[in-house]
Amino acid sequence: MRILALLLAVVLSAGTALAQQGKRDDRRQPQRQMKQEERERMRDDMREAYRERQGRPERPRQMSPEERNKLRRDIEDANRELRK
Repeated sequence: MRILALLLAVVLSAGTALAQQGKRDDRRQPQRQMKQEERERMRDDMREAYRERQGRPERPRQMSPEERNKLRRDIEDANRELRK
């Protein structure tokens, strides 16, 4: 009985698998070459983004171990005061 149920499940699943379309490449859009204007526009956009990035302030530097310990103590002290 189990074999019959297994065989039925395999046959039904195989039927749905075989019913699917084989070619999926038809949906892809063909690749096209960028026009000269598009290339120039993209290049200008990248230059502008790079200039904007340089205008931003630097990332904060990494804290020294002493600065981290002081900050940790300050936060712990502030938390103790809040609990009072």
